[in-house]
Amino acid sequence: MKNLVEELRWRGLVHDMMPGTEEQLKNPTTAYIGFDPTSDSLHIGSLVPIILLKHLRDFGHKPIALVGGATGMIGDPSGKSDERNLLDETTLNKNVDGIKGVLSRFLDFDATDANAPILVNNYDWMKTFSFISFARDVGKRITVNYMMAKDSVKKRLSGEVGDGMSFTEFTYQLIQGYDFYHLYKEYNCVLQMGGSDQWGNITTGTELIRRMNVGVDENAKAFAMTCPLITKADGSKFGKSEGGNVWLTSDKTSVYKFYQFWLNTSDEDAEKYIRQAPHLRVLQKRLAEEVTILVHSKEELENAIAASEALFSNSIEGLQKLDEKTFLEVFDGVPMVELPMSDIEEGLDMIAAMAAKTNFLASNGEARRELKQNAISLNKEKVKEDRIITKEDLINNQFLLLQKGKKNYYVIRVK
Repeated sequence: MKNLVEELRWRGLVHDMMPGTEEQLKNPTTAYIGFDPTSDSLHIGSLVPIILLKHLRDFGHKPIALVGGATGMIGDPSGKSDERNLLDETTLNKNVDGIKGVLSRFLDFDATDANAPILVNNYDWMKTFSFISFARDVGKRITVNYMMAKDSVKKRLSGEVGDGMSFTEFTYQLIQGYDFYHLYKEYNCVLQMGGSDQWGNITTGTELIRRMNVGVDENAKAFAMTCPLITKADGSKFGKSEGGNVWLTSDKTSVYKFYQFWLNTSDEDAEKYIRQAPHLRVLQKRLAEEVTILVHSKEELENAIAASEALFSNSIEGLQKLDEKTFLEVFDGVPMVELPMSDIEEGLDMIAAMAAKTNFLASNGEARRELKQNAISLNKEKVKEDRIITKEDLINNQFLLLQKGKKNYYVIRVK
């Protein structure tokens, strides 16, 4: 077999690894990664774990993707300073279905070969587990001292972050540990992988497998490996309950904005995200193209590129090809006003378009000066004061793009 760990190291995808893991991966291995359904989609913080599952598959191993229908009811305290809000069952089920849909775009769960990926939901085996049975069978085997030594617990209990921790979140690592034991027992899954913030939870699982097998299988072994987290520019991690996320579904982050995120990454971040000689901006372009194809499709990438080019082109043709949603995304944040269709049908002069009707410019006098200096464009075309705007000028039958100089854009939406 090809050496998976060597490949992952070269790609910068190994953060921590339990001794013996590399040797284990020289043989066909079943491994899993869990995803908590705190939203109905996944963001780019989940992209590296998804890629790990794809690499497992490509290197002849069997990947299991676990959606945490049960653990999602509690919330993972790792990396969190505050208690999570508990989700109701309806929301949770919607989120589970959404995440299954995202994962199915990367892994073929309908495949039938020996190493075909498996998709599981831990609610399926936790829903009938009584509290008393869990406390006796699982809680008995892991000491409170062991659980409190984990960073995710220690920081919260010491008051270093947040206002302490509820018993609910305290039990999270036990439930995740039991997931690992269940998959070990049912699928011979001996490796759990995840983000670097999951090391404490994952190693609890390896320890639980060892202790659950005392007197049953003294040779029982399980392994752990974590990957670096994709972080924001300020160093904080992406999370489904955090703001400013870049999502893997276009309903939450459009393909255009997704492409632009990667295109606009700093040289330092781009070097982290991709293994390629980092020089000029070719790195960001290649990164943006590859990741957009991976998450969406080549067709969607081409649409995003077309939208980007429309913004910087000097003709109206590119703008005319943009649908309403993409047009609004491209000019998100640009000053916009709405005018009734009657204003256009009667013919709108450029002074009114830049000042009187829109207040884009401070006064009619300023608008007149800018027009005389040839500084105003309508739909990428330079215009004079005598230019009259009509319905034929509308982009997508509703937009007008005005521009002062090279960088000052204004949008009129006609209704």
